[in-house]
Amino acid sequence: MASDGFRAPELRRARAQGLQVALAVSLYGVSFGALAVALGFSLGQTMVLSLVMFSGASQFAFIGVVATGGLAAVPAAIATAGLLGARNSLYSITMSPIIGKGFFRRALAAHLTVDESTAVSTAQDTRLGAQHGFWATAFWLYLGWNVSTLVGALAGDALGDVKTWGLDAVAAAAFLALLWPRLVSLEPVAVAIGAAAVTAVLIPVVPAGVPVLCAAGVGIVTASVRGLRPKSHTGDVVGDGK
Repeated sequence: MASDGFRAPELRRARAQGLQVALAVSLYGVSFGALAVALGFSLGQTMVLSLVMFSGASQFAFIGVVATGGLAAVPAAIATAGLLGARNSLYSITMSPIIGKGFFRRALAAHLTVDESTAVSTAQDTRLGAQHGFWATAFWLYLGWNVSTLVGALAGDALGDVKTWGLDAVAAAAFLALLWPRLVSLEPVAVAIGAAAVTAVLIPVVPAGVPVLCAAGVGIVTASVRGLRPKSHTGDVVGDGK
């Protein structure tokens, strides 16, 4: 009992952090709901995307590609959203020992493992705190994101022309917001410039969605080449000057 008492403040802190992060990020769902409806998605389609996909970047990518190319662009939209969401599967390597065993527990955690739930969880000092942080963030974020999406979708019906409110630029702004914090060294900047150049060249000549996939390929090729570069005896990459 004493041990539980000592842990109580830590667990409360983890849950509070999860709630705070979830509330802040959930507001972003209003933009997605409004934009999706403004681009021609029905209320039901918009809600299914948030309930089933539950990945903001992937959702914005999906509706952006489909809105540009129509039904013919759906395969490219699925592939693009899948590539953007693939990072969540990488988080499972870190989260697996924290979540623990049990098929249903792990299946639910797989759906709720996103940037925010992973970040709050891994910021805790103990495994128990990490579990509380993960589930608190995941629960409140899933609830808040879908409620916000519904609010945005309902409001979107009354917004009229998407350009009047600037919502046509929300998807691009969302991607920029995700990209900007990662431009902290020369390599990601070079990859971003290369991906932008490939996209600009391909947009006029290939179907909608394909330029995004090719831009993602720039990052994949860069990572592959970096992984093949010889390393020094100290484990640093030769030529990095470190």
